[in-house]
Amino acid sequence: MPGSGPGAARVFFLGEGPGAREDELGLPFVGRSGKYLDQLLESVGLDRDKVFITNVVKCRPPANRDPHVAEVEACAPYLERQLELIQPSLVVTLGRFAMRHFFSDGPISEIHGQPRRVDGTVYLPLYHPAAALYRGSLRSVVEEDFQRIPALLDASQED
Repeated sequence: MPGSGPGAARVFFLGEGPGAREDELGLPFVGRSGKYLDQLLESVGLDRDKVFITNVVKCRPPANRDPHVAEVEACAPYLERQLELIQPSLVVTLGRFAMRHFFSDGPISEIHGQPRRVDGTVYLPLYHPAAALYRGSLRSVVEEDFQRIPALLDASQED
């Protein structure tokens, strides 16, 4: 599954990999996590049709297990090409597998919500929406971190 969204999106959301519902429909984030992501997008004034959403791995791992390193590496050139073509101002990583693609220093519990600028693009590591669904204590953290997105987009327009 390559992802969905416009080729000139300013915001690029990167998840882990397709779940059962995503695999069935061929679209990213359409299950429970997707519904929550839609609410998060709306809370910061973003329209799902105006952002690009994809995953680190493009195929559903068997039994919905975590992606193996070899699977992430196999999909990395495709992801890099997507970023090169879309040239987003902001890349929001959703969960630890997406975060590890850009941030190698520390667990997500320590670096979530802390943006980093690399070569003109801002990267914002966040917990995966599913984490908030399964661990209710993370819901307010996810929602608070998400509220950083509008200011980061405004700052990227000033550059």
